Amino acid sequence: MNSKRTFSDRFDWTLAFIMILFCIISVMAIASAQTTGVYDTNFVPKQLFWYFVGACIIAGMMYFEPDQYKKMSWYLYGLGIFILILLMIAPDGVDQIAEPRNNAKSWFHLGFADIQPSEFMKTFFILALAQIVSKHHEKNPIKTLKTDFILLGKIFLVLLVPLALIMQQPDLGTSLVFLAITAAIIIAAGVSWKIILPVAASAVAVGSSLLWMALYMQDFLIEKLDFNRYQLARIYSWLDPYSYSSTDGFHLISSLNAIGSGEILGKGFKNHQVAVPENHTDFIFSVIGEEYGFIGASIVICLFFFLIFHLTKLTLRMKDPFCTYVCAGIIAMITFHVFENIGMTIQLLPITGIPLPFISYGGSSMMGNALALGLVFSMKFHHQTYMFGNDDDDF
Repeated sequence: MNSKRTFSDRFDWTLAFIMILFCIISVMAIASAQTTGVYDTNFVPKQLFWYFVGACIIAGMMYFEPDQYKKMSWYLYGLGIFILILLMIAPDGVDQIAEPRNNAKSWFHLGFADIQPSEFMKTFFILALAQIVSKHHEKNPIKTLKTDFILLGKIFLVLLVPLALIMQQPDLGTSLVFLAITAAIIIAAGVSWKIILPVAASAVAVGSSLLWMALYMQDFLIEKLDFNRYQLARIYSWLDPYSYSSTDGFHLISSLNAIGSGEILGKGFKNHQVAVPENHTDFIFSVIGEEYGFIGASIVICLFFFLIFHLTKLTLRMKDPFCTYVCAGIIAMITFHVFENIGMTIQLLPITGIPLPFISYGGSSMMGNALALGLVFSMKFHHQTYMFGNDDDDF
C-alpha cells in the first residue's frame, strides 16, 4: 500500500486539465451557436452548471475504490434496466413525462431538466461486462475456444436486454455505442480471433445487406423488418443530401456549407454565417469548423486524441483485469461518439443524433460521461492497489 502519497500525487491532473480545455471549447462554441437568434434560452450558464454537476459526480466517485464498483456493478446494471423499462411504460402523449422527441421516446421530461437514461446505462453496462469477463477468466484460467464461446454467450445475454429496450425507443445511435463497447471489451478480453473474425465478417455482411435493401427493397424493410421510414430517409439523405435539400438532407447540407466556408483559419469567434439546426448540440462541430477553420477543428480532434491516448496509457498500466476492461469500454464509448459525431457532420457517416462528448450541450450527456470518467479518476486515485509500478510512478 502507498499511504504516504498525498492527494496531489494521486489525483489525475492531466485528465482534469483536458476536461478544463473541453469546458472552455464547449462554452465558446455554444456561445457562438446562439448568435443565430433561433434560441430563446442562454445555454452557456446551463452548460457551466452541467460541468459543475459532472465535477461533483467525479469527486463523489473518487471516494469509492474500484473493488467497490466491482461489487456494485450488477446493482447498477439492474438500476439502469429498471429506468429504461420505466421510460418505456411512462405516458408518452403531448406534454407527458416521456413525450417522444424526433420520433424517439428516449427522454424523461422533468420540467427542470430532460434526462436520457441510456446515457447512464452505458457506464452501468461497461461495469457489468467488466465484471463478467474478469469473473469468467478467474474461473477459467486456461483459455480454449469452448471457454471463449461461453464468455461470448454471457456477454451477449447482458447486451441483449438494454439493446432491445433502446432499439424499442428507437435510438439507433445509442444502440451502436453499446455494440462498440461490447466489441472493445471482447477484444480486450482476449477472445480468440478464430471467433472474432467470422463474427466481424458476418456483421459486415449483414450491414452491407441492410444498406443494399434500404436502397432497393425499402418496402420489405418497412413491412417485414419493422423499419421506420425516417430511419431509411436518413440513409438516403446521407448518400445524396442535395436530392433532399428541403427535408432530411437540410441538416447535412448546412453542416457541410458551414465547415467548408471556414476554410483554413475560419471566420472568427461569433462570425459564423451559415445557420445549422441543432448547432449547439449534435452539430456543434460545424460551429467550430466555420469559426476556427481547419486549424481549429484539427486542434479539437487532437485534444480528443490526447484524451484517448492518456486513457489508453492508464489502461496499459493497470493490474486489476476488471479495471482494464472498464477502461477499454470507456475508451470505446468516447472514441465511437467522437468518430460518429464528427463523421456525420462531414458526410462520412449517416446522421444518428449522437452528441460530441464534453462539447455538445446536454445535461444527460455530461453526467453520463462524468460517470465514466469518475471511474477512471477513482482507479488513478487508488492506483497503489490496482496498478503496476512503485510508489514513485507518474501516471
